[in-house]
Amino acid sequence: TFEARGYTAWDATSPVFIRRGSNHATLCIPTAFVSYTGEALDKKTPLLRSMDALSQQALRVLRLFGTDEGVSRVFSTCGCEQEYFLIDRRFHFARPDLLATGRTLFGAQATKAHQLDDHYFGTIPERVLAFMAEVESELYRLGVPVKTRHNEVSPSQYEIAPIFEQANIAADHQQLVMSVLRSTAERFGLRCLLHEKPFAEINGSGKHNNWSMSTDTGVNLLDPQDETHTNLQFMVFLCAVIRAVDLHADLLRASIASASNDHRLGANEAPPAIISIFLGDMLTDLLEQLESGAPSSTKRGGTLELGALTLPQLPRDPGDRNRTSPFAFTGNKFELRAVGSSQPIAWPNTVLNAIVADSLDFVCSEIEKSAKPGATEARLRSATVGVLKKIVKQHKRVIFNGDNYSGDWHSEAERRGLPVLQTTVDALPSITGKAAVEVFKRHKVLSKNELVSRQTIYAEQYATQLEIEARTMLSLARRLIRPAVIRHQTELAEGIAALQAADVDCEDQRLALDEFVGLVDQLSDRITALENRVEGLAGEGLKLARQLRDQVIPAMGDLRETVDSLEGIVADDLWPLPTYAEMLFIK
Repeated sequence: TFEARGYTAWDATSPVFIRRGSNHATLCIPTAFVSYTGEALDKKTPLLRSMDALSQQALRVLRLFGTDEGVSRVFSTCGCEQEYFLIDRRFHFARPDLLATGRTLFGAQATKAHQLDDHYFGTIPERVLAFMAEVESELYRLGVPVKTRHNEVSPSQYEIAPIFEQANIAADHQQLVMSVLRSTAERFGLRCLLHEKPFAEINGSGKHNNWSMSTDTGVNLLDPQDETHTNLQFMVFLCAVIRAVDLHADLLRASIASASNDHRLGANEAPPAIISIFLGDMLTDLLEQLESGAPSSTKRGGTLELGALTLPQLPRDPGDRNRTSPFAFTGNKFELRAVGSSQPIAWPNTVLNAIVADSLDFVCSEIEKSAKPGATEARLRSATVGVLKKIVKQHKRVIFNGDNYSGDWHSEAERRGLPVLQTTVDALPSITGKAAVEVFKRHKVLSKNELVSRQTIYAEQYATQLEIEARTMLSLARRLIRPAVIRHQTELAEGIAALQAADVDCEDQRLALDEFVGLVDQLSDRITALENRVEGLAGEGLKLARQLRDQVIPAMGDLRETVDSLEGIVADDLWPLPTYAEMLFIK
C-alpha cells in the first residue's frame, strides 16, 4: 500500500445518474477501479469479469442445442430485496452503541415483540408510508425501478424490492437504494438501520438475492416452461447450478460472511450457515426421473378449490416455497436468502457467476466428448442425459427440501459431507482455497493475489468491527450503566434504612438488595473480564479474528447478559438508554 496509483474506468452498461440536493446537483458515473498493475481494487470489476465468463459458457450451451439464433450475450440477472429498520432519530442519538456500531450492544427484550405478528400483517404506519413514497419517488428519479413495499416480521422492520435487472446494474442500484433509504429517513425524523441484527431476540434483516440468467433477446434460461421434462436445455442449466453450489458451498458461504451477518444466520429468521438447495416437488421429481433414466413427465400443481361460489379456482404452482433454505428455486430463478442487509451484492453475485460458469464449462465439455459437432438430435439427447445423470448422482447431497431450521438438519448435513461453517472466521479461508483459486483463475475473474487481498480485507473488517463493538460496550458499561445501577442501589439502601427507622419489617427488601448487589458485583467482574480480553488481543488477519471470536465475543455476551438483567430491575427514570419497547413501538 506504499504505492497508491489507481485508475477508474466508466462502466458504460450502467447508467449515469444525478444526485440532487437543496442547492446542488452531482453527476455520478458508475466506474471500475483498478491498481497501477491492473488488479481489481473494487467489487464491480470482478463482477463484470464473472458476467463475461458466465456469458461465454452459457452461449456454448445455447449453441449446443441450436437455440443461439440472434443471441450475442447472456447476462446474469438480479432482483435484490432490501430489509431495514426505522426508528425515531432521537432514540438513535441517545444510543451511543447504535451511533458507533449500527446495533444495540445492550437491550432487554420488550414484553411484546413480534409474538402476535401484528406488525407483519398490519397496515404500514402513516409516517412510514410517507417515507416509503418519498424513497420510491427519489429512486425513480435515479432510474432505480423499485416495485414492492411492505412491513416485515419484526416491529419497525420494513422491506423494499426492485424489478430484475442485469447483475452489474442491479448491484449499482442496490447501493443507491441503501443510500436513499438513509438520507430520506433523516427528512422524516427517522433513522434507517441497515445492520443485520440491530436488536437482539427479534428477527434481523437480510437481502434476498434473486439470481437468474437471461439472453440479450429476453429469454430466461432458468424458466422451466410447461413441459419441463422435454426442456433438456433447462435441465443442463439447472444441473450446472446444483453441481456448482455443491462443489463450492464453502465459497458461497464465504461470500455472505461478516461479523454482523453472523448474528443473523442460523436463527429462526434466516437460513443456517449450511449451504443447501431447495428445488420443490416438481424439479425434485424430475431429477429423480433423470437419475434412473430420461425424464418422461412433469409434475403438475393443479388447482385450488376455495370452497365458496363467489371465489375462483386458483392455479397452484407445482411446488411450494421454502423460506428456511439458503438457496431456493422459486419458479424461474434461485433466491440466495443468506445475504446480509448491509452487504453490497456484487461479491456474492461474482461468486455465483464464476462457479456456475465453471460448471457450465464442465457440462458442455462432457457432452461434447460424447456428441461430436453435427451429432443427431437423438445422440445429443442421449449424451446430455448421460452426463446429467452422473451429475445428479454425484451432487444430489446438496439438495434439501426440508426444514433447514431443524436441529436434525445440522447432523444430517455433516453426515452428507456438506461444509458446516458457523462463523465468518470458519468461512473466510475458503476464499483462497485451491478450488476457489483455480475457478477464478481459469475464467479470468480474479488472480490469487486478488483473492488473498480480499480474504485479508474481510478478516480485517471482521476484527475491526468486533473490536469497535467491544470497546463501545466497555465505554457504555463504565460511563452509563454502572453509574445508573449504583444510583439505584443507593436509593434501595436509603429506602431500607427509612423502613428500619420506622420499625417496619423489610426482610424482602433486604433480600432484593442483596440480589441486586450481587448483579452489580457481577457487572464489575464482567467489565474487567472483557477489558482483559480486549487488551490481550495480538496479531492480525485471521489470527486476530479467531481471538475475537473465541475470547472477546463470549465475554461480550456475558456482560450483555448482566446488563440486560439489570435493565429489568433498575428504575425507569434512572436507566440511561432508550429501551427496546420505546425504540420499536414509538413511531
